[in-house]
Amino acid sequence: MSELIVIGYDERSVANDAFRTVQELEKSHVVELAGLAVVSVDQDGETHVDTPRKSEKTAISATAGALWGLVLGILVLTPGLGVVGAALGGLIGKLNQMGVDKGFRDKVQSLLKPGSAAVVIMASKITEDKFATAMQPYGGTVLKTSLTEENEKELVEQLAGAE
Repeated sequence: MSELIVIGYDERSVANDAFRTVQELEKSHVVELAGLAVVSVDQDGETHVDTPRKSEKTAISATAGALWGLVLGILVLTPGLGVVGAALGGLIGKLNQMGVDKGFRDKVQSLLKPGSAAVVIMASKITEDKFATAMQPYGGTVLKTSLTEENEKELVEQLAGAE
């Protein structure tokens, strides 16, 4: 089961500090990451996504990477989707069935106002109490949902069919 956690911050600098802490938590095996990013919105309303440099990342499988990219894209890079292609529509529908519905996406979007940032984490394993204790000094607004292994497999199959 993977946990999708989005922590919103009013300031990019706080999100950057939290991001580095998550990386340290991975090194100490408190969290096992399938994906990690800082998403920020500049004063002009443009969205920016920063991920760990390759030298900092642990090896993520191609499947996990594709799934992470899909989830991140649908969460933060597709606000106000109007008409979408059948493949993307099918993927969004699959995420909706798994709990990453429009309501969750809307909550994520509401965190991302000009000048703000969020740390987006997809964790395949997490020690909740240690993670929460380490992240507490940064505050922020926490949104969380889960994907079962079966849900992840279905998403990967949907993704493969969409290509």
